[in-house]
Formats: sequence, C-alpha cells, structure tokens
Amino acid sequence: MKENHLIHLEDDKDELGKVEISPEVIEVIAGLAATEVDGVGTMRGNFASGVAERFSKKSNHGKGVKVELKDEGIVVDVFVLINYGVSIPEVCKKIQENIFQTLQNMTAITLQEVNVHVVGVQLEQSKPEVEQKKEIKTQ
Repeated sequence: MKENHLIHLEDDKDELGKVEISPEVIEVIAGLAATEVDGVGTMRGNFASGVAERFSKKSNHGKGVKVELKDEGIVVDVFVLINYGVSIPEVCKKIQENIFQTLQNMTAITLQEVNVHVVGVQLEQSKPEVEQKKEIKTQ
C-alpha cells in the first residue's frame, strides 16, 4: 500500500484506468454487513457521530467500524453490542464471515483480518414513556 488514504486495485490486466476505493467505503460496507447478522443489537459509534446522526437525518453506516491499511493487508475492527440471549461466539463468527464475504464480493478485496469487539449486551428495549402513556390513554 503506497498511500494511506486509498486502496488501489491492480489485479485488472486491462489498461482502462485505475480503481481506487476509499477506506470510508469499506467502513460502510463492513458496518452494513455486520448489522445484517442476527443477534447484533447495534454498532458502537462515538459521541461526535451520534450527534451528527441525530441532527443530520443521515445514518452513519460506518459507525463502529475502523479500517487500518497496513503493509501486510487491510485490518477491520468492528465494535458491536450483542442482543441478550444469543451465543456471542457464534454471532461474532457470523459477523466475521459476512464482512469477509461481502467485501470480497463487492470490492474484490481480501482482508487480512476482521476483529470483532463486543462492547456490550443490549437488553430488550422497552417503549419510551411517551408511547406507553399514549397507549394507556387510547385503551
């Protein structure tokens, strides 16, 4: 990897031009692939991405994903909250497999590794108090 901010795909023998993929694209693809797995509650983002998401009406699909471009290859770190009651090792293995497969299919990039960091367990979410009060009034 010559540059730190772009991934160059040089497997194509045709001299039509070059293809560069931004690490942010990999973050988005990996984030979506992780959330597709049953048992994943949410992805962990940071405070700044949470505030930006609330004010901009855009969801940050790359939140909870960190991509590192190393000389040995590309390393993806995923930070997730797992739903209560599921097998954490099984869900993590499915996350790794889904990210590997999705990135391979969409970008032809083979990752060096996918590290899954379970940062919490998400319990069943109860309805906000306002919704509960509305339901009581309508009954």
